[in-house]
Amino acid sequence: MNKILVLYYSRHGNTRQMARLIARGIEKVEGCEALLRTVPEISANHEATSDDIPQDGDPYISIEELQNCDGLVLGSPTRFGNMAAPLKYFLDQTSAQWLSGALIGKPASVFTSTGSLHGGQETTLMTMMIPLLHHGMVISGIPYSETELLSTTTGGTPYGASHVAGGDSKNAISDDEKKLCIAQGKRLAELALKLKS
Repeated sequence: MNKILVLYYSRHGNTRQMARLIARGIEKVEGCEALLRTVPEISANHEATSDDIPQDGDPYISIEELQNCDGLVLGSPTRFGNMAAPLKYFLDQTSAQWLSGALIGKPASVFTSTGSLHGGQETTLMTMMIPLLHHGMVISGIPYSETELLSTTTGGTPYGASHVAGGDSKNAISDDEKKLCIAQGKRLAELALKLKS
């Protein structure tokens, strides 16, 4: 079974909902299984630590799960046009995997959620790709054959799925956004199978 890692950070739950939709797309592909994982918060208090297991939601990622995955879908809310610090903090700890080449040739894609339509979705998606490129991963976006890219009035980009959560983070994920999340997961799983064979 090919394990496709859906690794995300979510503050208000929107990115988590997207991750679950992407996982649904992955599991539409025979021979692929989605592994949903998150990262802990970062504390301004250098002595504060998180529990090893979150009280609710998906488990925290381990370095071994990243190293052994057959593909990666990385998700974060935008923070001034970049991924959120907890996700970046985790990736900053992957030097050993970079040195060993553990992720070279594996497929990856990215997704995000913003408070506003022009809240930095595309820059967040592009900057999230940079560490994955340094790891030698094969980056996949969403092609315009997914017609929702042409009709969406909410989120959705060729760089990866996106969601416009609204200033209060309470906008429901639109039908177009849902379809694009599922399509992205399915596409990455299919690519993982092709690359592995």
